[in-house]
Order: sequence, then structure tokens, then C-alpha cells
Amino acid sequence: MVKVRPFNSVEGRAVPCSRDRVGTKKVLFICTHNSVRSQMAEGLLNYMFVDRYQAFSAGVKPGCINPLAIDVMAEIGIDISHQRSKSIEEIMDDFYDTVVTVCESARESCPVDPGGAELLHHPFEDPSSFDGTPEEMADKFREVRDKIKEWLEMAFGPSSPRYLSRPSGIS
Repeated sequence: MVKVRPFNSVEGRAVPCSRDRVGTKKVLFICTHNSVRSQMAEGLLNYMFVDRYQAFSAGVKPGCINPLAIDVMAEIGIDISHQRSKSIEEIMDDFYDTVVTVCESARESCPVDPGGAELLHHPFEDPSSFDGTPEEMADKFREVRDKIKEWLEMAFGPSSPRYLSRPSGIS
């Protein structure tokens, strides 16, 4: 069964976020609650490299997407309001070329066996654990968003070996 997700607007054009983008590599981001870091990573990768990757996310103990994550992504023109928190069990039957854990907790408790997939771990601070004024909290979310974006550029961008390699099943 193919799960179809809503369309995502990228630079003024509708881009399907379903699994039917032939020739793209599938990347799964996992964190504990699938509420901030993995959601931002999914939105960023789908926006930055729509022609190369299809990003997805899930959580070990899924919760709800943090509204501040939606807000700080909207500030840079990326709408993740249509995304939802998903459990690992919901996505386990799919194949991903790369699986990325973005927090220590997910790395330690993640039941995903990536099979032939590449497994990466790059922890990011949880901005939702920061305590401060609303503006200070928003600044922390922006800081983590920008760190994720910077890492994605390095790990998946044009200078990365992943960018040049073909997705599984494509020769």
C-alpha cells in the first residue's frame, strides 16, 4: 500500500511528497517524538534538494509537531504545517536509502534495521527543552533549524558523495 501525502509548495510550484518521485533517494529522519528536529530535517531536505531526495520522518514515541517548529520553518519559506508526527512502526515496511537519527535517544532505542541502507547519526540539541521567554525560545528553534540546514547541505549537498550516487534500484 502506498501512502500518499499532500503536495508541498517549493519555489512556487507544487511538488508531490509521495513516494513516486522516480530517480530520487529516500531519506528517513528519526528522533524521539518526531515533533521538531526530524520534522525540520524532512521539510528542509525536501525543499533544498527536491530533485535528488524524498525526505520522511518518524519518531520512537511520536507526539505532535511543535508549533514553534512550524513557525520558524515558515519564516524561511518552508511550510511543514501539513506534516504530521508518525511512529516508526508506521514506516517500517518501506525502504530508505539513508536513515538518519537526529538525537541520542532515537539512536539508542531505534528499532529500525536499515538493511542495506546507510545509517547516519547526527544529534542536534532539542530546542523544545529550552526554557526562556517566547522570543528566546523562538531564537533557540531558529538556531537548531539553521544547524540542521547547514549539516544537510554538507551531508546531502552537491559536494557530498550521496548527491552524486544513484538511488537503490536505479542503474
